[in-house]
Formats: sequence, structure tokens, C-alpha cells
Amino acid sequence: MDMKNPHAAALGQLGGEARANMTSPEQRKEWARLGGMARAERHSKAEMSEWGKKGGRPPKKAAKGRTRRPEAGADK
Repeated sequence: MDMKNPHAAALGQLGGEARANMTSPEQRKEWARLGGMARAERHSKAEMSEWGKKGGRPPKKAAKGRTRRPEAGADK
């Protein structure tokens, strides 16, 4: 079955634009602040300082306590 609900597809295409229109700049600022704090909890102050000097974002890390599942047939 390859049919999609056209109404759901239209809503999905609005995504970020609709969210941006319905949130205030203060809300987006708060979300950015909380995201920065969450990222800072995962990394040391030295790492954050180095990334700040380089002007880049920290690389993505696996979430704590989660391990990646081995691919099927990888042990053969």
C-alpha cells in the first residue's frame, strides 16, 4: 500500500515554518538556552571551550547508556 493521506502530507510539509510562526522569539530563545545547557552537561568545560575557539558545534555523541545494535550477519 503506497497511498499517503494528502491532508497529513500537507501538514507535514508545514513543519518548521508552522512551528516558527506559532512560537515567540522568547520561546525559541528559551529552547536554544535549554539545548545549550543539555549539551554542556554532556561535555567537559575544556571541550566546550575548544569548540568555541574553533567556532564549530560539538560532534554528535551517542546518548549515555545506549549502545548500537550490531548489524545482522556482522558476527559471521
